[in-house]
Amino acid sequence: MSSDLAARLAEGYLGAVWLTGQAPSRDLRRGRYTPESLMHPGKMLPTIPRYAIRTYTHPGDVVLDPMAGIGTTVIEAMHLGRHGIGVEYEAEWVAKAADNIRHTTQAGAPGRGEIYHGDSTALPALLPASLHGQVSLVITSPPYGPSTHGHVRTPGPRRGKVRKIHHKYGGGDNLAYRSHGQLADGFTAILAGCRTMLRPGGHVVVTARPYRRHGELIDIPGMVVAAGINAGLELVEECIALICGVRDGVIIPRASFFQQKNTRDAIATGDPQWLVQHEDVVVLKARPGEPGERA
Repeated sequence: MSSDLAARLAEGYLGAVWLTGQAPSRDLRRGRYTPESLMHPGKMLPTIPRYAIRTYTHPGDVVLDPMAGIGTTVIEAMHLGRHGIGVEYEAEWVAKAADNIRHTTQAGAPGRGEIYHGDSTALPALLPASLHGQVSLVITSPPYGPSTHGHVRTPGPRRGKVRKIHHKYGGGDNLAYRSHGQLADGFTAILAGCRTMLRPGGHVVVTARPYRRHGELIDIPGMVVAAGINAGLELVEECIALICGVRDGVIIPRASFFQQKNTRDAIATGDPQWLVQHEDVVVLKARPGEPGERA
């Protein structure tokens, strides 16, 4: 692949493989997000919403994230001249998302940003009626995979036991701590609300990856597809957003410490696992005749 083509694809030109991992997350966020917001356990790679926004929207369009966290989707929408709207369940991250929105506005981003505090399983009741049927793109990701979250710290320079920090969500009632079935039901309700918010021709982009819980493979991407269909959406396509970099045809992995450790431990016990270096991207839209497709 030529460097010119790789650069074009990374900027958001439609393709089945999104080259979104060309730079580490820390470099993508440095100066663009407040340092305090980086404690969130499950941040979306900023280039993923950036790619989706460039692909599926135009300047001035409304972009929504119903599980906004620290507002990554909102911030990237603002930088691209869109109106970013986020909804977040936990008050701590609402405050940090608001800080990021202020920081982005002060930096001169051409778009607008808003963050709402509430439970997105009741999304249409949370957002103003003026936004119903106006959203061009929904971008979100369900909570999953604790082994992929968190930061590594040691008690002192080059010594002490490695420990994990910033890897847990706040409240026990967060969807992150529900059973797989409860997560599926909750996410279906969220996507049903998103369908109400969509304008004609609007899209829903959900990133997810499978993970293992007590040795069992949990198919989160399959759950997302089923939830979307049950919510009245139709599957448009499934893509891959790379977390790894690609240089001259060679993959540059960006696996976390705990991803590497868990994979090594599994292989040592005879369980053949591998490092996942991509997110599954599920692209959905409202079915013709459904509320999100009204004329």
